[in-house]
Amino acid sequence: VQLQASGGGLVQAGDSLRLSCAASGGIFSNYAMGWFRQAPGKEREFVVGISGNGGRTYYSNSVKGRFTISRDNAKNTVYLQMNRLKSEDTAVYYCAAVNRYPYTWNGDGMDYWGKGTQVTVSS
Repeated sequence: VQLQASGGGLVQAGDSLRLSCAASGGIFSNYAMGWFRQAPGKEREFVVGISGNGGRTYYSNSVKGRFTISRDNAKNTVYLQMNRLKSEDTAVYYCAAVNRYPYTWNGDGMDYWGKGTQVTVSS
């Protein structure tokens, strides 16, 4: 499975941004998808996740209420809508896929990773 994230950029605090992650090479609906991020000098952290059929979503406390994950299995794409962005959301964002349940939503628990996309929020 190959994953390609896109949509990052430079925005101001309070703005919105939508990331996309396009998948290829597998049966997309078989995979739960997650977004992770890594800020400079910090460890990679889980942000949000979604089950294969989109029926379940998982959010870290730091983004709950501001970020929304969704997926379009017909387009093999998962999205991350980020609203009310804060400077602390600045990081490289990665999408990842997993085909093993239960989902642990940590780096070791994911099967495939895409290259990151940079999100910079200026205050």
